[in-house]
Amino acid sequence: MTASKIRFDVLTLFPEMFHGFLHSSIIKKAHEKGLVETSLINFRDFSTDKHRTVDDTPYGGGGGMVLKPEPLFRAVDHLLNGVDTRPPVLLMSPQGQPFTQRKAEELARHSHLIIICGHYEGYDERIRRHLATDEISIGDYVLTGGELPAMVIIDSVARLIPGVLGNETSAASDSFSTGLLEYPHYTRPAEFRGYRVPDVLLSGHHQRIETWRRQQALRRTWERRPDLLKTAPLTEEDRAYLRELESRAARDE
Repeated sequence: MTASKIRFDVLTLFPEMFHGFLHSSIIKKAHEKGLVETSLINFRDFSTDKHRTVDDTPYGGGGGMVLKPEPLFRAVDHLLNGVDTRPPVLLMSPQGQPFTQRKAEELARHSHLIIICGHYEGYDERIRRHLATDEISIGDYVLTGGELPAMVIIDSVARLIPGVLGNETSAASDSFSTGLLEYPHYTRPAEFRGYRVPDVLLSGHHQRIETWRRQQALRRTWERRPDLLKTAPLTEEDRAYLRELESRAARDE
């Protein structure tokens, strides 16, 4: 069950990176409605030396610097003080589990998430093993830090909270939410530069429109992301339509 509201605690060395994101568009409105709360914590404040050190050279040698365990453990301990239920602690990492819509839906069932944004060469392994509950990657590439992935997670999870989106059906029909890519959308004018909106969408026949949208979602997924069809919940009508698409493709070869 999706939470009625959610709090994000973000541990970052660069809280200023979030200001534009949190004060714009739907995320801004979600905060104004009290449906989403975000706290930005600079974990450098939890270092204990006069230089506020958060990184050090790796044991065994090698290039780069590694985030020390002490500041992050202390920061999370501070956030958990007085908390009855330990929330998920998400570590942003290119080595992590690929982030998907299913993962966003899973996280949206929690009312509190802690997100750790890394920098430098990586994390002390004790952070991975004994502090984080989840290690998440938003793609097979490397970024300067974990701030952009954290924003992606906040955006995708927050929009699943009831009331965040203006149209409550929007999130449910998004690409990946149904296991398929989303169907095509059209709006006025009905004809633009000779390109017409499909007649079925102008017909006012709701059942035909729903059938067309479902088939278009199936077609688009079959053409662009056929891997999704292996796990998508399909009806017998869906499977029959996909067999028809495959048959047509075979005839056209």
